[in-house]
Amino acid sequence: MKFSKMHGCQNDFVVVNCFNEKISDANNLAFEICNRRSGVGADGLILVERSNNADAFMRIYNADGSEDTMCGNGIRCTAKFMYEHGIINKTETSIETLSGVKNISLEISDDKAKIISVNMGVPNITSELPEAIKVNGRNLKFYGIDTGTAHAVYFVEDNPEIFGINEWLASDFAKEGFYFENHKRFPERTTSDFIEIISRDEINMRVFERGCGETMACGTGSTASAFAGVISGKLNREVLVHLQGGDLRIKVAHDNTCFLIGEAVEVFSGDY
Repeated sequence: MKFSKMHGCQNDFVVVNCFNEKISDANNLAFEICNRRSGVGADGLILVERSNNADAFMRIYNADGSEDTMCGNGIRCTAKFMYEHGIINKTETSIETLSGVKNISLEISDDKAKIISVNMGVPNITSELPEAIKVNGRNLKFYGIDTGTAHAVYFVEDNPEIFGINEWLASDFAKEGFYFENHKRFPERTTSDFIEIISRDEINMRVFERGCGETMACGTGSTASAFAGVISGKLNREVLVHLQGGDLRIKVAHDNTCFLIGEAVEVFSGDY
């Protein structure tokens, strides 16, 4: 099986062209190939398949083998892969996901897709704003936002028990993240986004993703966090998001349509 290793802000994926390859057990393959010791190593496995409704269908599997509905950095990597591997030869493309068809624009330089912009649509609000929750003994507040996959957004300024985002999370992030991901409030688990506001145009973010653990970046989470900041009056409609692996830019139009903008990188390709 031929594959490419790609990342968006170091949120990394194994990408397989299923126009040419046939995968019989994607859940088990994802679990094996994403292992960072015995496999290629990645946050997720992406299968680029044929679609009757778009230029391609992106299936995304988390590192634990579970299938997810949407991935913002993953779909940017998919669009770049499609252009650079000859599946498309245009700068405007559409990719179907389990959460619907997404439209993507590519900025090309030296025959490479450098900047990828995804129309993420209008997010769904899935909770009261903000909603109270008790996690591992802490009384907290979050914004429930679905950007194709479920997110709980925690602003440090709303949660005095989170003193500083990096200091608070540095102690034992894996343990803390488990409590958030698997809280009974979220029967299908959720991704948790921890946000420190720098200004009305700029935030710091760390993320614990459902099915992956901590990742270096999250596109759907960046979108959810910026949108939560807009509807709560905390942020302006264009936000620079600083993540562990790099920066993403989110634009929230006046009709609340969100755009996710950033670079994607192909690191290497090989056979598995």
